[in-house]
Amino acid sequence: MSQPLPTSWAFEDFAAGQVFESQGRTITETDLVTFAGWSWDTNPVHTDAVVTSGPDGRFGGPIAHGLLGMSVAMGLASRLGVFEGCSVALLGVDEWRFVAPIRPGDTVRLRLEILGARRTSGGTTGVLDRRFTLLGADDVVVQDGRIGLLVACREPGAAQPS
Repeated sequence: MSQPLPTSWAFEDFAAGQVFESQGRTITETDLVTFAGWSWDTNPVHTDAVVTSGPDGRFGGPIAHGLLGMSVAMGLASRLGVFEGCSVALLGVDEWRFVAPIRPGDTVRLRLEILGARRTSGGTTGVLDRRFTLLGADDVVVQDGRIGLLVACREPGAAQPS
């Protein structure tokens, strides 16, 4: 019998080897247009359906910005509900790779694995080493990398949630 999941997560609830899987999210043409607008990255590979679908189009149509994919991965991690109450700060992005294009109409989901967890010297926070794998159709990896997170520990003597 598996143990119930905590209702309010803290550093003590995480351990290397835990894997969390998100719901899917479909990327739309509106996502590409909106991201291009607020980022000012209007590169034709993201915004020009005529050029990208023509003979010089490498991907057969517009593709999502790499950082749009990373942003969606962060949003999917948030939707998991396990980091919301305990997150203190992102610590960095390491080894991020853009493996395959994401196109409008593609549905992506996140597999997040805890690679390591260590308490900081102050004892009130801990560091989670997390592997993000953004998956497309048929579990094809489209992006992946590591994103460290500083999380709060439970106060000494605090009861474990049930």
